[in-house]
Amino acid sequence: MNLRRKKRGGFSDSSAASDMAFLLIIYFIVIAGFNINKGFLMNLPARDSSRLIQRDDLLRFELDDAGQITSGGNIISRAEAEGAISAGISANPNLAVMLSVSPEAPWQEVVSFVETAQKLSVEAFSFSMREGAAGEGG
Repeated sequence: MNLRRKKRGGFSDSSAASDMAFLLIIYFIVIAGFNINKGFLMNLPARDSSRLIQRDDLLRFELDDAGQITSGGNIISRAEAEGAISAGISANPNLAVMLSVSPEAPWQEVVSFVETAQKLSVEAFSFSMREGAAGEGG
């Protein structure tokens, strides 16, 4: 018994190929719209810029292992830190905010503080990791 097999060809009809190309273009346009940026938009200084910051223009905060914010040796809430930054910016437009982070600090607290600085439109923001993690000698 002989069975006849149909030959499968490519896109022999040019309208089918153009329809497929059109659908692929629409598909890629649609999925490109769902690209969500989950990072922070912060203006970074140019590599060759040399901006000098005076001591009076610097507002320092520390984030300890428990996620508590300290300023000037006193533990403050995030709302108090936000108020201090806001008052500092209104009094001094060249204000620079510096956050020193403990290696064991919860990262969500760091992210929340950075979001606060971004919300308040802090022009100069810096954060650094303190030396030596908990449990290390040194």
